Amino acid sequence: METDKTEIRIAGFGGQGVILSGMIMGKAACLFEGRNSTMIQSFGPEARGGACSAQVVVSSEPIMYPYIKQADVLVVMSQEALRLFGPEVKPGGLILYESDLVELRDVPKGVRCYGIPATRLAEEIMSKILLNIVMLGFFAAFTSGIGVDAMKKAIADSVPKGTEPHNIKAFESGYNYGKDLLKTKEGNA
Repeated sequence: METDKTEIRIAGFGGQGVILSGMIMGKAACLFEGRNSTMIQSFGPEARGGACSAQVVVSSEPIMYPYIKQADVLVVMSQEALRLFGPEVKPGGLILYESDLVELRDVPKGVRCYGIPATRLAEEIMSKILLNIVMLGFFAAFTSGIGVDAMKKAIADSVPKGTEPHNIKAFESGYNYGKDLLKTKEGNA
C-alpha cells in the first residue's frame, strides 16, 4: 500500500529560522490538517552561524521511521547546506533555494531547482529575520503536501505575538513569487 509520504529537509545556518520552519511545517500538517508528521533537528555546537537542518516527514499514514532517507524537497538557505544535502535529493525531487545566498553547483541530475531572493523580499517587508517565512511561502507554492491555510495558521500560532501580520505578509510574498515563477516557466515550456 502506497502512502502520500513526503520527506522534506530544510537547511541553512543557525540564526536563519531553519528549526522554526520545520516546526511550522509539522504543526501545519499535524494540527491543522490532521495528518501525521515528524520533525528531527540538527545543528552544530557553534549554533548561530553553524550548519543547521530540520527533517520533516509528512504522511497520511503513521510514520514508522522519522529520518529522511532521500528528500523529496530540499529547502536551502546557504551554500554549505546545498553542498551537504543536495546529493541526498531523490531523482525527480525539488530544490528550493535562496538565490542571493546559494549558487547552484553539483546538483543531482533530474532534480528541479527554483530560486527566490527571499532575504531581499523579507527586508522589503520588515527585516531579513523573515527569510524563513518567505521560504515557507515559496515551498507552499511548489508543493501540495501541506495546505496554504494550514501553513498560515501554524505561522500565526508559532511566531511572537504582535508579529503575525508581518509573518503572514512574508509567507504570502514567497507564495506569490513562487506562483508567478511557475506561471512564467509554464509559459516558456
